[in-house]
Amino acid sequence: MKRVGKPVFFIVAIFIIVFTAVAFFGISTQFGDVETVYIKGAGDIRWGIDIRGGVDVTFKPADDAVDVTDAQMSAAEAIIKTRLVSQNINDYEVYTDYSGQRIIVRFPWKSDETNFDPAAAVEELGETASLTFRDGQGVDDEGMPTGEVILNGSDVLTASVVFIPNELTQITEPAVSLELTDSGIEKFAEATGRLAESNGVISIWMDDTMISAPQVNEQISDGMAIISGNFTTESATELADKINAGALPFELVTDTFRTISPKLGMGARDAMFLSCVIAYILIVIFMIIFYRLPGVVAGIALLGQIGGTIAAISGFFPFFSSFTLTVPGIAGIILAVGVGVDANIITASRIREELYNGKSLDGAIDAGFKRGFTAVFDGNITMVLIALILMGAFGTPDSFLAVLLKPLFFAFGATTEGTIYSFGYTLVVGVIFNFLMGITASRLMLKSLSKFKCFRNPALYGGAKSC
Repeated sequence: MKRVGKPVFFIVAIFIIVFTAVAFFGISTQFGDVETVYIKGAGDIRWGIDIRGGVDVTFKPADDAVDVTDAQMSAAEAIIKTRLVSQNINDYEVYTDYSGQRIIVRFPWKSDETNFDPAAAVEELGETASLTFRDGQGVDDEGMPTGEVILNGSDVLTASVVFIPNELTQITEPAVSLELTDSGIEKFAEATGRLAESNGVISIWMDDTMISAPQVNEQISDGMAIISGNFTTESATELADKINAGALPFELVTDTFRTISPKLGMGARDAMFLSCVIAYILIVIFMIIFYRLPGVVAGIALLGQIGGTIAAISGFFPFFSSFTLTVPGIAGIILAVGVGVDANIITASRIREELYNGKSLDGAIDAGFKRGFTAVFDGNITMVLIALILMGAFGTPDSFLAVLLKPLFFAFGATTEGTIYSFGYTLVVGVIFNFLMGITASRLMLKSLSKFKCFRNPALYGGAKSC
C-alpha cells in the first residue's frame, strides 16, 4: 500500500460518521404538508409483518385429488391480488408455488386498524365467490341449489353499489347493480321474459348462500340487473368487490395461517434496537481495553458497517425501493456485525503478535493486515455463499438468484419464505461492508494514526511498552 498521510484518519473517520448519521436520519425538507426526501433514513425502512404486524397465510386447493393447472394457479393469484386491492390493502406480497400448488399471501396489519379482523380477511380472500342466477329457489337435502343456472359471474361486466327505494317503506337502501355482457344480456332477457309469464322467481347465489330471490314481473332487456336485500353499504360494497374480482377457478383452503399484533412486533423491534446499541457500546469498550488503538479504529469501522447496511436496506436514494426488514433480517445484521468484530480482532491480534516478534510498528501493521486478511476472507466468502444460497432458495421465484439456482432446487418448488430471504440479504450486505470498513477503512485509519508521534508507542497497539 502506498504511503498513508496523517490527514487520512480524519478524512475516513469523518466520512464514516457523517455517512452513518445520514443513513440513520436521512435528509428531507418539509414545506407545509409536502415532504421532499433527498436521502432515505432508517425511518423509511419497510418493516416485515413480523415487526409491524400483519397476516401470513398459505392457501392450497381444497381437493388434493384435483389436478390444478398452472394457468388456474395464475388466475387464482390474480384474483387474490384484486381482492386485496379492493380492501385497500396495497402493500402486499403474493407468490405462487406452482409445483407445490400453494399461494403464499402476506399483508400488513397497521396499528390504527382497531377493527381489523385478520381471520375474516383471510376467509374472504379464500372464498370461491361464484355468483349464479338460478331458475327458482329450490335446494336439495343438503341445502345446495338445484335450479338451472341462468347467469354466472362471467356474464357480469361490472358491479357497483346503488341506492334504491324500498318498495314498502320508500326509504333508500343500498343494493348492487350489475351491468351484463352482451351474452349475459341475451340470456337474462330470455329468462326474465319466460319467467315473467308465470311471475316466477330468480334466486341469486354467492357460492352456496342465497342472497336474494326477487320475483320476475317483466322482461329485462336493458342489460342491467339489481341485487337487493338486507344490505348495509359495507356489505353491498363487499359483494360488488367480490363480483368484480371474479370467482376463483377452484376452491381454496387455508394450509397455514399466522397473525402478529402490531404492538407485539414493534415492541420486539424496539427491544432489539436497544439491545444492539448496548451490545455495540460493550463491544467497543472491550476492543479498546484489549486491543487499545486498533479497538478505537474497529469501533469506527463497525459504525460504518452498520450505517452501510442500513443504507442498503432503506434504499438510501429515493429512487431505490426499501428492502423489507424482518426479525431474522435484524439477526442477519447482528451476525454480520459479529463477523466484523471477529475480523477486527483477528487483525489486531496479528499486529500484536508481529510486535512481540520484534517487528517495527509500520512492519507489524502491514504484516498484521496481510496475515489476517486470509482468515477474514475465507470466513466472509463462506458466509456470502451460504447467504446467497438462502436468498436463492427462499426468494421469489422470478428473482435472479432463484433462476440461477433453479437446477439445485427445482424439485422443491418455490418456498418464498421472506423472513429467511431477509436474513440472507442483510448478511450479504453486512459482510460486504465489513470488507469495505473492517479491512480497507481500518487499515487506512490505523496506518494514518501510526504517523503521529504520539501514537508511535507499540503499547498502543498491544505490544510491549517502548522505553
